[in-house]
Amino acid sequence: MKNYNKDGQKLPLFGVGPWLIGGITLFDAVVLYFVSHVYGIGVIEGIWAWIFRIAGLILSVLGISIWYKGSILSEMDDNIQDNKLKTDGIYAWVRNPMYTGFWFLITGITFMWHNIFMVFTFLIGWAVMTAVLINTEEKWLLDVYGSEYAEYKKRVNRCFPWKRG
Repeated sequence: MKNYNKDGQKLPLFGVGPWLIGGITLFDAVVLYFVSHVYGIGVIEGIWAWIFRIAGLILSVLGISIWYKGSILSEMDDNIQDNKLKTDGIYAWVRNPMYTGFWFLITGITFMWHNIFMVFTFLIGWAVMTAVLINTEEKWLLDVYGSEYAEYKKRVNRCFPWKRG
């Protein structure tokens, strides 16, 4: 990915991403540290521990794949620099594949510690990511692309990759 701005570029290349993902990662790490190591609560044993580990591995691989498709394969930075809305490829499945990919990866890694409290951090991370995206990047995109972005929002999900009917 290129890290420069072009004259006339209307959107930031990285947006709120580093702060958002960094904050979610820090929150998950702090919760995991306190519940597992300081207080020693919520740790799941037996078959459920393996279920959490396998789910964590699947989420991590899925997260890396989604992020890679959204950031590297999609050439999204070119669209941003040319002020074009990206709606094909992975962007036809999810509006924010880079955020979604990192969120799945972070969740997957924390699930591997098989602690029940990490389910709550998954939900909290989703809620924070949704609120931040609605109040920042979605407003920017609506301002720049208008009805084109409004129609795109109607047919593509914000954070969960799947095609609507």
